[in-house]
Amino acid sequence: MDTDRIKTILENGAAQAEELLKNPSKVDELLEQFENKLKEVPAIGDTLADIPLMIAMVKGYITGQYKTVSPKVIALLVGSFLYLLKKKDLIADNKPFVGYVDDVAVMTLALKLSEPELNAFSAWRNAQKPDAVIDVE
Repeated sequence: MDTDRIKTILENGAAQAEELLKNPSKVDELLEQFENKLKEVPAIGDTLADIPLMIAMVKGYITGQYKTVSPKVIALLVGSFLYLLKKKDLIADNKPFVGYVDDVAVMTLALKLSEPELNAFSAWRNAQKPDAVIDVE
């Protein structure tokens, strides 16, 4: 998959996500679905290790606990979650291993594009009192 095609996917998802972000309960439902979907993706090392951090940052944003992030970054992340949950992937998930290549590519680029914000969120979260920490559990 080429980067331009993946960027188009993320941009389309971000537009859809901006509308979704107006309803926090829908976002919370999406995040739960997303966490469940991740359990189906074969282990691919550290490439996607920051996905729980992505989920936590979106949860922090929609709950109002963490607002030091661009709404566009939140829309990008939610758009990537939407892509992963869509029934119409570029490559069908039912194809062993190959079916997840497009999912991994989209998530990897979303992680790369949001890396500075994820690092800032991680530092913020680590500085919080244990009872204020946003968790994905």
